[in-house]
Amino acid sequence: MIDHLDHLVLTTHDEAACIDFYTRVLGMSLERFVGGTPPVRRQAFRFGSQKINLHVKGSEFEPKAHLPVPGSLDLCFIASVPLEQVMAQLAAHQWPLIEGPVMRTGATQAIRSVYVRDPDLNLIEISELA
Repeated sequence: MIDHLDHLVLTTHDEAACIDFYTRVLGMSLERFVGGTPPVRRQAFRFGSQKINLHVKGSEFEPKAHLPVPGSLDLCFIASVPLEQVMAQLAAHQWPLIEGPVMRTGATQAIRSVYVRDPDLNLIEISELA
């Protein structure tokens, strides 16, 4: 019945820091659009064929999660470049690794991962297929 994930929603307490991390550090593109009922100005991070819609704590769009809380996500991204290049990018932006590289079990096969925290303290796993 379900084929794939289209998007997810990230709630942040610091919009500017969040946008900086996902665009400058992780290299996602920022998309601005109008959507919803009634139509409102929205933002999302686009990467590959997916996106992460952005909500700011206290100004979330309806409908929303029952308890939208910054820092409650644990996300795993598959990198488009080798993990060494990911680690070099993180180091260039002085973004600390909290673990890795380590071997993990991904959705389709083994992955090699590093872990960081975003500005809201969400756990971000960045991986390459092993």
